[in-house]
Amino acid sequence: MKRLTSLIRKEFYHIFRDKRTLLILFGMPVVQILLFGYAITNEIKDAHIAILDQSNDEVSRRLADKLVASGYILPDGQAESIDDVEQLFREGRIKMAVVVEPNFADKLQHEGKASVQLLADATDPNMANTLVNYATAIIQNFQLELNQPGQPPILVGAEVRLQYNPSLKGVFLFVPGLITILLMLVSAMMTSISIAREKETGTMEVLLASPMNPGQVIIAKVVPYFSLAFLDAVVVLLLGRYVFGVPIMGSVPLLLAEIMLFIIMALSLGILISTVAQTQQTALLLSLMGLMLPTILLSGFIFPIENMPLPLQIISHIIPARWFIVIEKAIMLKGVGIAYFWKETLILVGFTVFFIGLSIKKFNVRLG
Repeated sequence: MKRLTSLIRKEFYHIFRDKRTLLILFGMPVVQILLFGYAITNEIKDAHIAILDQSNDEVSRRLADKLVASGYILPDGQAESIDDVEQLFREGRIKMAVVVEPNFADKLQHEGKASVQLLADATDPNMANTLVNYATAIIQNFQLELNQPGQPPILVGAEVRLQYNPSLKGVFLFVPGLITILLMLVSAMMTSISIAREKETGTMEVLLASPMNPGQVIIAKVVPYFSLAFLDAVVVLLLGRYVFGVPIMGSVPLLLAEIMLFIIMALSLGILISTVAQTQQTALLLSLMGLMLPTILLSGFIFPIENMPLPLQIISHIIPARWFIVIEKAIMLKGVGIAYFWKETLILVGFTVFFIGLSIKKFNVRLG
């Protein structure tokens, strides 16, 4: 019994001395419960919408106030016309627009009915559906308030129109997200593990001692992954287009150029991970915790960023996939050009330059 107790005590000592094991045991559960608890929610909070009040009378203003007072949505942008609404949708600033028809109060008073149009951005089908349901419920409640006992019934109709994905196909959401996950998996994770494997087995030093300079060694390591990741993206695009009917409304060359930019960014991130990871296990752990989970949870791929608490929204800004998914949806589903997502493209370029610069610095330190 004494031997067993000593052996158990020794194992505890080993665990508590190994920081990586402690990180997995205590850090990962805490991070996951916080991420899943806060990020995984279908509740809509603070979704940005535009209200185009073409009547601008007392009743229409009361309806607009009621929508805003619900706490689910925030008015964003000045919409003076349908063209303004379309522009806000293309820029990705709003998720829904509420259009009140002209002479709203007069029609309710004299005809007993009037209509409100709900335009929703269905590139995210779940959010569009939820927002439309929220708005419809608020309008119905507003209609009940207008109906008075002994008075002719009043009807406020809600006409729904879904932008970019009228049939609410979930595959329109998953194909852009799946391309992002695949590119991160093949480019960043595989590159980091591959280079870490060379370091773990001691063959990296042999390569660095060869006539090739370190830059050529790195290029030789990443070119196959660049080619394979690009091929994967093209295959998924073709399957999405011809099997599931996902449209590519915008420029195909521009989409491919953005995909190549994202692959280069992911490759540079993979190289950066490999400069700090000495073993494949460490590289895999860093890739999973630093890339895959944040990419899936905080990029807007599955869970809308607007629904997350402010700290997670701030963290999502440093997730490259967040910006790439915006670009993909803008080209594929909205059919817009780079004028609408040049900021996101510049952010990806900035990530790439930062990761490459940091990798070179760490690589030189290691060689020194």
